[in-house]
This record gives sequence, structure tokens and C-alpha cells, in this order.
Amino acid sequence: MNATLSPHPSGWGSSGYDLRMKIDASITPQSLVPAINRLFELACAKVVALDKSWDASRGTPVFTTQGQYTTRGWTEWTQGFQYGSALLCFDATDDRKLLELGRTRTLERMAPHVTHIGVHDHGFNNISTYGNLRRLMLAGRIAANEWELGLYEMALKASGAVQAARWSGVPVREPSPHSANSNVLGYIYSFNGPHSLFIDTMRTTRILGLAWQLGHVLMHENDKSANLLKRSVLHGLCTNQFIVFHGDSSHAYDVRGRTAHEGVFNRNDGTFRSRATQQGYSPFSTWTRGLAWAMCGYAEELEFFATLDPAAFEAACGLARDAVKQTYERAAIETCDHYLNEASASDGVPYWDDGAPNLNKHGDWRSSPANPFNDHEPVDASAAAIAAQGLIRLGAPSRQGGALADSAPTSHYLHAGLNIARTLLDEPYLSTDPDHQGLLLHSIYHRPNGWDHVPKGRKVPCGESSMWGDYHLLELALLIKRMAEGKYVTFFDA
Repeated sequence: MNATLSPHPSGWGSSGYDLRMKIDASITPQSLVPAINRLFELACAKVVALDKSWDASRGTPVFTTQGQYTTRGWTEWTQGFQYGSALLCFDATDDRKLLELGRTRTLERMAPHVTHIGVHDHGFNNISTYGNLRRLMLAGRIAANEWELGLYEMALKASGAVQAARWSGVPVREPSPHSANSNVLGYIYSFNGPHSLFIDTMRTTRILGLAWQLGHVLMHENDKSANLLKRSVLHGLCTNQFIVFHGDSSHAYDVRGRTAHEGVFNRNDGTFRSRATQQGYSPFSTWTRGLAWAMCGYAEELEFFATLDPAAFEAACGLARDAVKQTYERAAIETCDHYLNEASASDGVPYWDDGAPNLNKHGDWRSSPANPFNDHEPVDASAAAIAAQGLIRLGAPSRQGGALADSAPTSHYLHAGLNIARTLLDEPYLSTDPDHQGLLLHSIYHRPNGWDHVPKGRKVPCGESSMWGDYHLLELALLIKRMAEGKYVTFFDA
């Protein structure tokens, strides 16, 4: 007999739910608009200046060292954030030179990302560029042009199919409620190879859903077709079963809402073997940017699913839409709860990993605001920007576009996201120095590899920016700005 989940996780919906994060419930989207306008004023100048100074032959700007963007050859997963930032600036300010910059660079330089068969990053690169351009045209912000729109949609269709082709199946011996009792699973494998499932991909898999919404399929041998929505859904269910913890097993480190960076599968038979990490401290602590990717990814997918016809969903996936939604809701709620109660400081800004070995030197670090200038472990503000968007999308009223029903008591998620945004939109996180090329300070890329710059006189990295951190701060700010106007921003056709 298939197991079932309780309607809502323990503690969720209780008026007495105790949150460690200190939340000011008086903050509204409208109250943040002045700070958001200041951010975009800074961003417009920095985006244009970086484009002028950057030598594209060096690769893609990834993160700053002493305030200047540098590259790092791992995968080219940040170029879409560079040009997408220009498009977000145009969206917020109506400055057409930012539109032309983003559109021109997308057409000149982004095509290789559409057909890149070696990465799991398609949703990052291509929704940030082609997806934003399509969204702006459909909203009437760009003059309608059938051929131009067709180009953007062709790029998104191709990207979704190429991403879906990186597929590893997983045998299901006993259906689990953590994967909606599906009798088939699989995942989009990471750049590490077919054995590897990354938590990051929960934010990129949306490219499959968008391509499906545009009517596309993946074709392979003997003219067999693979449904893109189904692969997206099965990926999210597989992620939830194997690398999101639920606090309901005998595993010594099974903390509800914790995420592992990587799941490792035996590709001889597809069986799950272990958890691992690339950028976190350990497989059994929480790399906080990975947690943030899950928070935002599950919340955003819930918004998408809510717009889909249940019959069409079941025909595509072979699963009931509401059963999948319930599983995704639990994943979103548990990861957001873990972030607020266990993984972040009292202001909602996390250190790079909640099990980092020197965090104990802070004492009760969760009960005070994060300190980016400490001597023990670095803060990761990029994780906070991504997490804040996930919290807002989970907590926003469904009539405005949020992920959950209005009857659900979720306003604390919305308020938490707005609180984090307020913190990031001011010093010491906002870079107001025109000579510093970044926007969001105190971002961490790869602490175990030692890639992040440690300033002279400091013991841990601080004061630097990343392309994904800058982009997600802008994306967060645009979402809040539109909410203040009674609007909403999604990657899909609502």
C-alpha cells in the first residue's frame, strides 16, 4: 500500500510556531520601494560599466576579487546573469540602453548556452536572458515582433529539450510519499556526470516546464518522445526523496528541511548510494546556497503548477497534480522552515554552511545578526537573496501569484523574505562604491576550494560579490517592486 503524507508538516500552520529569525511584520513591499529604486540606480551604472570594461575573450565574469570581476573556469553558468541583469534594470527603470545592451549581448553571445549538452544550468543562463526578453515582450514592454518572439521561444524550447536530455533514470522498488508515490523517478544529472544529482538544479529545471508550456517535446532514438513537464516533475520528486531531509528516518543527521548538495547513484543499476557535497562543508550539514536553491525552486514550481489544468498535468506526468503539489508544498515548507530556524542568523542572513567547523566560536550565532566581518566563518549574502525570493513566493497571497492557498497561514514567510530584502538593500551588504563592480557584497562561491578572496588583514573571505548574487538581488527587488504595484513576476505564462 502506498504511504501518505500528513496534510501539513508538524508545526506548520500553528499560530504558536516559534521562529528564531526576528521578523518585523510591519514591512510591506511599498516600504521597500525607495531602497529598491536606489539599488537599480546603482545597478544601471555598474551593469553598463562592467560591459564596457569586460574582455569577453576571458570568459564570463563570475565573482569579484578586490572589487573587480574575475573569471573562474568551472562551467560558464553566469553569463546569463550578466546580461539578464541589464534586462532586469530595464524592466525596473525603463532605461532603453539597458534593454539594448541585454538584447544585443543575448543575441551575440548566448546561443552556445542553448545547446550546451554538458551542464545542468540551462534555467540559469537562458531564462535570465531569452526568458526575460520573452516576458517583457508579452507584457508590452518591448514592441511586439512575431519573428523576434519566435526566436526567444525557439531558444527556450531547444534549451529545455537539451537540458532534459541529461537524464538518469532511478528504479522505484517501493513508492515513497516523498516522491508522491510515483512508480518511476529520474533526475537531470549535474556536470559531474550521470551518477550525480545536484540540489542547485531545482532552480534550473523550470526551463523544462516553460518549454513544455510552449508545446515542445524531447525527441530521441526511433522517434520516441519524452515529455518535458514529466521529466521536470520527476526530477523534483527525486530530489525531494533523496537529498531533502524530512526528519522522519533513523538517519543520524536527518534534520527536517536540511538539504544535501549532491546525491550519488550507482549507474550500473540506478540505485541511490550516498550523499555528497562539492561546495558545502559536509553531506550532512547544510550548504546554505544549496538550501536556498531548493527553497526558491520548489516555491516557484508550485506557482507554476497552480496554473496548469489538472487533467493536462496528469496526462503529461502520469501523476495527479494535487498529489505532486502536496509533495512540493511539503518540500518548500520544510526547507523554508529549516532556513528560518536552523540555517540563518537572526536577521535571515546565513553563513556559508550551518555546520561550518568554526561557527561554534560565535556561540549562539543564530540568535544575533550575521557578521560578515567576523574572523571565523564567512557569510553568504547570495544565499540570502535567493532564499528571500523563495520565502516571498511561498508566503505571497495566491490571488497575487503566491504558491499556497490563501487559507494557509504563510504570512510569516512573506514577512521573513521582506525582512531579508531590507537587510540586503542597505550597507553593509549593498555595494555603494562606484569603483566596486559588484552589487551584493559578502558572497561566497567555493569555500572548500579556497576560491574566495580574503582581504588583507582579514581571516575569512568578505566584501566581494558574485554574478549570481547580483542577479538574484535584482530579481528579488523587481519582484517586490511589482508586488508594491499590485503585480507579480513569474517565469511562465500565468
